[in-house]
Amino acid sequence: MTTVTTPAEGTDSPYALTHLDALESEGVHIFREVAGEFERPVILFSGGKDSIVMLHLALKAFAPAPLPFSLLHVDTGHNFPEVIEYRDRAVAEHGLRLHVASVQDYIDRGVLKERPDGTRNPLQTLPLTEKIQAERFDAVFGGGRRDEEKARAKERVFSLRDEFSQWDPRRQRPELWQLYNGRHAPGEHVRVFPLSNWTELDVWQYIAREKIELPQIYFAHEREVFRRSGMWLAPGDWGGPKDDETIETRLVRYRTVGDMSCTGAVDSDATGLDAVIAEIAASRLTERGATRADDKLSEAAMEDRKREGYF
Repeated sequence: MTTVTTPAEGTDSPYALTHLDALESEGVHIFREVAGEFERPVILFSGGKDSIVMLHLALKAFAPAPLPFSLLHVDTGHNFPEVIEYRDRAVAEHGLRLHVASVQDYIDRGVLKERPDGTRNPLQTLPLTEKIQAERFDAVFGGGRRDEEKARAKERVFSLRDEFSQWDPRRQRPELWQLYNGRHAPGEHVRVFPLSNWTELDVWQYIAREKIELPQIYFAHEREVFRRSGMWLAPGDWGGPKDDETIETRLVRYRTVGDMSCTGAVDSDATGLDAVIAEIAASRLTERGATRADDKLSEAAMEDRKREGYF
């Protein structure tokens, strides 16, 4: 009888998967699972690094066939120009359909009101949930990762939302052996997180390995910023800076991107991928904990928004 031995992890065997290979394989599997189980999936795509990696995995999952999903962006109107330019270029390059839910439209119609602090991130929930209902999306891919924030750490890969797009942590379903349950009643939908098990470092190492292009905002560059609540914010029409806040030109980069009013830059001289990876490996703060003011409103800020329908 012939005995077959399995190469130990870390050997030079061509059959041994690296941790990035395993994460990629899991992500590809999730996209294919959704394609076979749901009728109208959509990918949340902002032009940020996590949604870019998510789109890269989706394209790999179905190549050489075209991507069977459209994209959805909740546009706050306070986005970084570099990111919106990247978003539109990616859509054109891959021949994709982009749905845009505009916060500004809701403000213009009087449905939503500007907040005193100028932050529009909390205002994204209603445009998102109404777009999902209007387009009858039954699965919505998001780029959330469990290492980002403790409320996101509670999410399953398939996260059920009720007919009001609300999340109830008590309705989380077991996902033993990577078996995903997509059952949902009419009006309900499932949020799907293919990057759940990735870390920020994994994302950057994968970007380097796959040679994925990113908006230059993620690399060190000189930018006008001002200090508020311990963060370097970019000036803009959203309401900054105030009279007592001074604009400086500093060498900074962004670890995460969102609404300009609540996304801070970090001092950095990391102009390339290797330098960014070294910087992230040495960091003891998550990107949201270090640079997102909207997550500092309260201990349960993210979980409260997720219960209301936020991604």
